Amino acid sequence: MASMFQKASTFLGGGNEDTKKQDEEGESLTTVLETAEDRSTLTILISDVTELMRNRVLDAFDPKETGAEEDQIAALNNDGDEQTSIEKSVDNERRDEMQKILEKQKADLAKREKEVSEEKMVWLKTSALEFFDDWRDSVFIRVGEVVNSRKTAKDQSKQAKPELTDSNDKPTLEGIETEEQEDSISDALLKLYPPVETGLRKLAKEKRMLILHSMLLLLLSLEHYNAHSRTLLLYLTTSLGLSATVLSEDEKKVARGLLTAAEKMSADEETKKRAEGNATARKWKMGVAGVAGAALIGITGGLAAPLLASGLGTVLGGIGLGATATAGYLGALAGSGVLVGGLFGAYGAKMTSKAMEQYTRDVEDFAFVPILKPGENESDARRLRIAIGISGWLDDKDDVVKPWKCVGPFQETFALRFELEALMNLGNALTTLVTSAAWSYAKSEIIKRTVFAALTAGLWPLGLLKARRIIDNPWSVANQRAQKAGEVLADALINKAQGERPVTLIGYSLGAKVIYVCLQQLAERKAFGLIENVVLLGAPTPCNSADWRRIRSVVAGRVVNAYSTNDYILAFLYRSSSIQFGVAGLNPVLNVKGVENIDVSDLVKGHTLYRHATAPILKRIGFEDIDLQEIDREERRLAEQEKEEEEKREAAKNSAKQLDVGGEQGVNDEEVHKMEQEVEQKNKSS
Repeated sequence: MASMFQKASTFLGGGNEDTKKQDEEGESLTTVLETAEDRSTLTILISDVTELMRNRVLDAFDPKETGAEEDQIAALNNDGDEQTSIEKSVDNERRDEMQKILEKQKADLAKREKEVSEEKMVWLKTSALEFFDDWRDSVFIRVGEVVNSRKTAKDQSKQAKPELTDSNDKPTLEGIETEEQEDSISDALLKLYPPVETGLRKLAKEKRMLILHSMLLLLLSLEHYNAHSRTLLLYLTTSLGLSATVLSEDEKKVARGLLTAAEKMSADEETKKRAEGNATARKWKMGVAGVAGAALIGITGGLAAPLLASGLGTVLGGIGLGATATAGYLGALAGSGVLVGGLFGAYGAKMTSKAMEQYTRDVEDFAFVPILKPGENESDARRLRIAIGISGWLDDKDDVVKPWKCVGPFQETFALRFELEALMNLGNALTTLVTSAAWSYAKSEIIKRTVFAALTAGLWPLGLLKARRIIDNPWSVANQRAQKAGEVLADALINKAQGERPVTLIGYSLGAKVIYVCLQQLAERKAFGLIENVVLLGAPTPCNSADWRRIRSVVAGRVVNAYSTNDYILAFLYRSSSIQFGVAGLNPVLNVKGVENIDVSDLVKGHTLYRHATAPILKRIGFEDIDLQEIDREERRLAEQEKEEEEKREAAKNSAKQLDVGGEQGVNDEEVHKMEQEVEQKNKSS
């Protein structure tokens, strides 16, 4: 037992071992953080960051937090009622108008207060905080075991007083390489994860990178890498003055190292070593529980031997962290191929329809399709994070995958394929409608009134109403299937089909509907820590604050709602739904702190353009991981698609005039029949 104490003390910098051995083993946190004050500074930084994260959870349930002011202004500008413009009123009218606005604000606040006090919302808030606090406690304990005592770490966590860096002196983030997109990513990162003031920022870049690397390994030693852990690392990244690229490169390297090492262990060896490791762990915990750093189990015992023998220390120690420290920080994960496999998911890159059969009782077609980069195989594509892209309709079967090739190399990317036939039928109907004479006439009439007036008052041209039977049925069928697919997706994520890794969900049109339903289900089932980011584009969903509070509660990172006030097709498709809560794809989501509303009206002149606008929108929002070459291609294709649709509409309109079909009503029964035949032919060929 004495030797165990000596080894633990030596690792923490308190022993008398010669420096030669230390040099061979490489750096550790305690050689970088040389004094107790330095180690305390790291613990305090983590305490401050997690306090900010906890406040973000609370903000989502605060009725006084109304989100961004520009969203409120945008909502007023988009309602089509010129009488709400205070600037156009004279003094007396201005006072009256201001009084009305104040009364409305008071009524809205009372409504929000009632909303957040409802039993289900209180239960959701309590559950979200309990999950977060349990995760935070596990982080404090783990960090305290390595850089401090558990008691010191806990004491410091209770004294968290985060102080953000001075916003007047814009911080800079040091990256591995400079790219065109990195500046916009850094801007988004600094806004969403503002750096906390810390003395560690003064350290050399190499030392700051090693601290971040060590924290990644420590969080992985919790035997999961949930969305809160990833958010914590993003805050640490900005606070240490590093770019997102540094963290992403490190995640990529660690994923490859873990999988390479784990693949070399046989099942028999794994079973034996895990048994030995459990015994070693029990002895350590019983014998040295009161010593600082005592829970660095497996540093010298058999626990870490298999992965160390496979070269894990060499693979993961490339930036200077020693093999012994690497194994110690990873804990049980360093000695268990089973745990590594669980981290990356039982299905891994083979999350195909066969593997997903247990989740697909309600949906005929449901599968995760891996999206590989050129020259990449499934093994090389493994990452510590995953992104799932969901298309909302299909022009051809390749559209399941194509829109999501723009996601960059630092995430393991999948496309969700669901109900292929229904989405193909919808795509054919949409294409026929938006390139028809009916739509050309209808659009000119709608523009005179604004999309919101048309939506709320039902002011749709007669010709377009005649053509509704072309689109209504395929939309209704696909919409219902999207609801079911969202429920199935939630079930798959809860059952860890993706492993213990943070998930980013991106979808347009009914793909966004799938995500919306999935997140509502996750909130209902108290499934926190699974989702890192969500990006919903042109979502055919309500935008009432209660639903979006639930969404905010189960997403640790970004919640982005991209909308277009030019999306007349979405307004038409949504006309028969309940519109009292608004439509997320047409206007901003109000009164929920933490929801980013992005107006993309300049990019998206119509609903069908979201297919090629997805990549440019991700670029605009500073999405952390994108492929610039793919974005360039999609931007060109977006311009081409917009031009093609306009030319087809003009041709159809001219044809209708020459044949005297429909006149200014845009379409008659003969033209509708022709359009129906066109859709039917497209469906057959699909």
